[in-house]
Parts: sequence; C-alpha cells; structure tokens
Amino acid sequence: MITRVTGKLIAGLIGLMAFGPAGLLFGLVLGHAFDKGLWRALQLSGPEAVHIMRAQFFETTFTLLGFVAKADGRVSEAEVAQTEALFAQLRLTAAQRRSAIEHFKLGATAGFDPAPTVSKFNDCLGPRRQARHTLMAFLVGIAMADGTFSETERGAIYGLSDLLRLPRREVDQLISMVSAQAQFQQGRYRQSAGGGRSSAGPGVSELDTAYAALGIDKGASDTDIKRRYRKLMSENHPDKLIAEGVPDELLRVATERAQEITAAYEVIQNARGLK
Repeated sequence: MITRVTGKLIAGLIGLMAFGPAGLLFGLVLGHAFDKGLWRALQLSGPEAVHIMRAQFFETTFTLLGFVAKADGRVSEAEVAQTEALFAQLRLTAAQRRSAIEHFKLGATAGFDPAPTVSKFNDCLGPRRQARHTLMAFLVGIAMADGTFSETERGAIYGLSDLLRLPRREVDQLISMVSAQAQFQQGRYRQSAGGGRSSAGPGVSELDTAYAALGIDKGASDTDIKRRYRKLMSENHPDKLIAEGVPDELLRVATERAQEITAAYEVIQNARGLK
C-alpha cells in the first residue's frame, strides 16, 4: 500500500515547495499517475507475473476466437474444425481443453462485448506489441478457416484491432501475410524456382504469394528481403514470444508460422539465386 502513495507524497511536496498550494494540487495529480505506473510495474515484475500473463493470453485468445468465428452470424463447420485442429496442435490437457471450449463458447455468445476482455489483456500484458500481433494472427487465421473472409469478419477484426491499439494498415498487411503463409502449410508448394501457379487464384504465382507471405514488395532489394526475413523470424522466435507472455501451448502455432515464413523465403531465394 505504501508504494501506491509514494509518488503522490513526493510530487505533492515538491509542488508545494516550488509553487505553493496550486503546485501541491498539480503535484498530487502527477504523483497519482506515477503511482499507477509504478504499481503496475511492481505487479508485473513479481514471480507470478509470467504465469499471470500466460493465463490471460490463453483466456483472451480462445474467447476472441469464439467472437470472430461467430462474427458472420454462425460458427461454420470449417471454423469448428479449425478450432479442433488448433486444440490437437496445442496438445491441450483435458483441463485446458475444457477451459478453451468454455472461453470459446463465451466469445460466441450472441451480443458478446469483447471490450472488457481486450482491456484485461492490455492491462495485463502492457505495451508488448508482438504479443498483440501474435494474438491478431491467431484471430485472422480462424476468420479465414472456412476459405472466405467476409466483410462482417473483417469488421470484427478491425474492431478488435482498434481495442488492441493496432493500426489498421498493419492489420491489413497481417491479413495478407497470414493468407499467403497459410498456402505454404504442409509443403503445399514445391520448393521450385517460383514459377508455378499458386492456389491463391488464377494468375497468382507461387513467387507472388511468397512475397505476400513476407509482407514485402517484389521490387525489394536482396538485402531488404533478407532483413525482412530475419525480422519475422526474430518476432516469431520462441524465446521472444515467451518474454511477450505467449503461453507454451500457443508457441507451437508460432513455430508453424515460422516454418511457413521459411518456406516462402526459400521460394524467393530459389527465384533470385540467393544463398
């Protein structure tokens, strides 16, 4: 409790000495803001901090997965299958599976308001940008599970991105990247010179999709492409994500995403003759 008044006492005293009664009031306001930040930092630096962050990440992920899946009015069979596949991939325990289903159903409830859930996530994980990006990648993936990305689903994703304080231009790029990366799953593409057609649609080459998977323009230099690849691999490195509060169970999804990024990069390497 002492730590929650320290800032007010110090700042208030300095304000009183420097500017009189008006300075006291101003100092108390500044001190209150300091105390809130200090208290939050102390809360998140204790031995239970990592456990708390991971539990919140887990809860938020499955609650919002349910919300996005229901955004177009119904949870499709493809979205149910995608969620089940996610459960299998994460190798959840029976207790974790029950918890995930419970939170998914909560998010899929008619009239569910995601704002309090996202607010708790933001408060708990603080300014961890990569954690928010990782969460958004999961959500975009479930929205695309049935092979379509409706305007209703896009609207839900945009609404969540606003709550997560992610710029929409970044979310648009993430949507493009996740869509392209998904096409490199399970060796769907041959690692050829990049001339084959992609499953993204007529006229879209494997190489075009590879550039989209890395979120970079095909006119980028070899140096920029290498830099972009290394940045994406760093962002999805398990150690980095653990520090961001991502639970161990969800690290497997990030590992798979890293494999997709590598597959796309290899296509570009082959096409450009890079080593």
